[in-house]
Amino acid sequence: MAFPWLKPRNQNPPPSIPAKPNPFLFTIQSHLNAFSDASSSLKAHLDSAVETLRNRARRAVLSGHPHLPSPPPGPPPLPWARISPAGCSGVRRFDLAMSTEVMEERLAGVPVYALSNAAEEFVLVSGVRTGKSLGLFCFKKEDAEALLEQMRSMNRDMREGSKVVAVALNKVFQLKVDGVAFRFVPDSSQVANAIKVKENEGDPVDDFPGVPVFQSRSLVLRSQNKRYRPAFFRKEDLEDSLSRASRQQRQLNPALRKGDIQVCVLEDIIKAMKESSAASKWDDIVFIPPGFNVSTDLTESAQG
Repeated sequence: MAFPWLKPRNQNPPPSIPAKPNPFLFTIQSHLNAFSDASSSLKAHLDSAVETLRNRARRAVLSGHPHLPSPPPGPPPLPWARISPAGCSGVRRFDLAMSTEVMEERLAGVPVYALSNAAEEFVLVSGVRTGKSLGLFCFKKEDAEALLEQMRSMNRDMREGSKVVAVALNKVFQLKVDGVAFRFVPDSSQVANAIKVKENEGDPVDDFPGVPVFQSRSLVLRSQNKRYRPAFFRKEDLEDSLSRASRQQRQLNPALRKGDIQVCVLEDIIKAMKESSAASKWDDIVFIPPGFNVSTDLTESAQG
């Protein structure tokens, strides 16, 4: 039996409103002098990583998770997403570094957006001062499209066949190529949300050092006496999941309480998951792709 954890927030989203340019792209573009094709050694990575991801997020979780055991046949399990009055205490932890395979499973279904040329190679950018190549993965498709337009205006050879491609995060988060630095470009609206969360926590900041990931001590996923912490790439998805869980349990939405939503840096989490001394802090994390929330509908649970 699959675990129907994910539910699209909007089956028929309203027409998109033109967004303001991402300031992170302005910073990047001011330090670049050229766009270039990646070496052919990257093509194999792109071939294995690129996917439309239209239903990837749902399939990744619904196909089953090795670390989230399937329930036995019989009556449907109790709802697995709930408001936790005591936070996440009592979660089983291990002081072992998380394996690459487990990390890939946790990041499966999360799309990022990159640029490729007609030969299906990553398109890199080179710095003005350093001359080093930089590979960019945007968490917002519109940011990648804006970067593509900038690329086309600077390099005529790239006007034909270049495109934005969706890439699975679990296939590129450890991508390493000599002479190339890979960087994530966060969604600027979520960076603004992260700064607001920090302010609510009494820790005002002027900037955020990476890709924000949002969590709540009050929201956990349950599966056969195990508890998992969902981490969201959009604050709105977390708030929607909290609202759904609170409605089902007929409790006050804890998101209204100051400090109940926390924000972390994705790059720091990935780094910690690789280190045995810190991996136990994140061994119960489950990443929720952008645009999805945690379903708590009993009818859906029964149909899972």
